[in-house]
Formats: sequence, C-alpha cells, structure tokens
Amino acid sequence: MRRPRLTVRVRLTLLYTLLFALCGVALVAITYGLLAASLQQPTDTGDAPRLSSPAGQKDRPPDEFINACKRILNGQPTEDQNLRNKCQRAYEEGVIAGVESQRDATLDSLLWQSGLSLGAATLLAAVAGWFVAGRVLRPVHRLTAAARAATEHNLSARVALGGPRDELRELADTFDGMLDRLQRSFEGQRQFIANASHELRTPLTVMRTSVEVVLAKPHATEAELIGMARDVRAAVEHAEMLIEALLTLARSNGGPAVSEPTDLATVAEDALDGIDLRDRRTHLALEPATTLGDPILLERLAANLVDNAVRYNEPGGDVWLTTSTVDGHVRLEITNRGPMVTPESVGALFQPFRRLHERTSADGFGLGLTIVAAIAEIHGGTVRARPNPGGGLRVTVMLPADPGT
Repeated sequence: MRRPRLTVRVRLTLLYTLLFALCGVALVAITYGLLAASLQQPTDTGDAPRLSSPAGQKDRPPDEFINACKRILNGQPTEDQNLRNKCQRAYEEGVIAGVESQRDATLDSLLWQSGLSLGAATLLAAVAGWFVAGRVLRPVHRLTAAARAATEHNLSARVALGGPRDELRELADTFDGMLDRLQRSFEGQRQFIANASHELRTPLTVMRTSVEVVLAKPHATEAELIGMARDVRAAVEHAEMLIEALLTLARSNGGPAVSEPTDLATVAEDALDGIDLRDRRTHLALEPATTLGDPILLERLAANLVDNAVRYNEPGGDVWLTTSTVDGHVRLEITNRGPMVTPESVGALFQPFRRLHERTSADGFGLGLTIVAAIAEIHGGTVRARPNPGGGLRVTVMLPADPGT
C-alpha cells in the first residue's frame, strides 16, 4: 500500500516545531549548566573522621550526643574540648548535607519545570507553525489557482500578489509575466491564422469569380476563356507564393535544419541574382561575413530584404547593400530610397501581414520582414530597422560570427 505523502504545510509545521524544540532544549541545558555552576558547591570538613554513619547504613549518632551538642551549640559552657570539637564538626557536616540537598532539589525543580514548560511551548509552537505555514503558502495556492484557471482560450487570470517584494512576490510576478507572454503569443497566433486564412481566401475568390463569370455565359468566346485561364493562373501563382512564404515562416520557427559556415556576402550576391531589380541601382560593399547557420534560410533572409528594398522603392531609386564583420558579429545592412517611414510605424512592419501602404497587387503579403526577424532569431541574431533620412528604410541584421573564421 502506498504511504500517504505529507503536504508541504505539514512538513513546514514539523520543521518549525522541531527547530523550536531543539532551541528550547539547548536553552534549558544552558540555563541548567549556568545555575549549577552558580550555586555554592559544598566543601568537605577535612581529614577528621566523620561523625555520621557511612553511606548506605541506617545508624546515626546517639541521642545523648545529639542533645549534648544542642546544648553546647546553644551556648552552654563545657570543659570537654573534644566534645565541643566533635559537635562543631557534626554541625558543619549538617550544613554541608543541607546545602547538597537544597542544591539538588533546586536543580531537579528547574529541570522538571523547564521540561514541562518546554513541552507546553512546543505544542503552542506547533499550532502557531501550522497557521504560519498556511500564511506562507497562501501565495502558492493563488499561483496554483491561477495556473488551473489558465487555458488556451482564457489566459486572463493573474496572481497580482501584493506585499513586500520577497521571493514569493518575485515568483508571482514572474508567473504573471509568463501568462502575459502566453496571452500575447496566443492572441498573435489567432490573429496570424485569421490573416493567413483571409490571404489564402483571396486567390480562391478570384479563381471562383473568373470561372463563374465565364460559365454564366451560354456561349463563351475563346478570348473570354483565355482571360479566365490567365486570371486563374495569376491567382494560383499568388497562392503558391503565399503558401511558400508561410512554409518558410513555419520552418524558421522550427529552427535551422543544418548549421554550417555560410558567407553572407555570397548569400547577398545570390539574392541579387535571383530577383528582378527593375530599374533600381545597386551599390554594393560586400566584405566576407561568415556565420554558422542554415544556408537556405539565410538565403531567404537576404532575398526578402532585397525584394522589400526593390519593391518599396521609387522609380530609378537606389539600393545599398553591405556586409561586414564587427566585434564578433557579422552584419548585413540594406538601405533603399522610397516613401517616408515614420519611426512609430517601423515596429509594425515586423508583424505578420502588415504592409507599409494600403494593399495593392504589388505590395506582397506583408510577411517579408516577419520571416527575416524569425530567421535571425533562430540563428541567435537581431534585426533592427530605422527610417532612412531621405526616405525609405535601413534594415540591419546582426548574427554571431563563425568562431572558426
């Protein structure tokens, strides 16, 4: 049969009681020793023969001797000096015996009374320890209640513990902070799913509308069928690009599949070769910048940055792309000319499906910088964006440098 486990409150109560009892025993022992040392220790009468009987015998001095000693000690004169000396010794032995008896009685009384008092105080300490333990564990019960109330659909429960800023207050604040992060994460996830559903529904709506318009005509012409096919193809390409972006974001959240030395300068050049720069002018300053990571994800990071710099640019605008190594980190920085960006709107650009302008067909999906931030994070790096004074945006990615370089 499994033995019942003691609760924390019971264990704390037993611990308080045990500590109190040990301290009480130590106090009684110290008091007993100090009192025993302070009481006068009886001294022997010397080498003269004792008048009392040896220990263990019931004999005692004769009554005549006792009566004679009483008279002598009360001041009655006597010419027998030997009898006077014997009486004096008998008196001193009586005094010593009395001191010994009084000392033993005092110490015994102290021991018994201290023991009884300690026992009663220990019981009171156990009762007080039970209530104190309950008081100490009250924040833990509130933590437990908040944890049980927290679900995926309701993360509003908080401990909100008051009082002094001690260890339990710090634990409660940490727990509340964790619930805040979880709530923001779940809300962001729900918003992301809603936005992704909306984005995926758009090309499907376009395809269905194009097909229904043509099918509603009894005799559709060849030009109308070709136009429908082109609309469907464009919608399919749009959906494919969106699904690819979502899969890339999901893969980046799962962590890099491989970790190998990758030069960001080479990655940036490949990204430039794979993107239509239109009429944008590029200015390159690519120095070796080797980091450890997933080459495919890092290439996607560079490609998204270049695509954004080209997409949100003015006609015939400029794009500056640099890579370098600084203080044990590699840096990839890209700057473009384009519309003015306010500092307040920069942070929102890293949110999923957030665009700089109102949605148009050429504005992408609003996932470019979101994917960049996710890839940089799983590689132990950071992304910072700030407005370019002449219009446009400057984005800087910092990643740990390859220690082998």
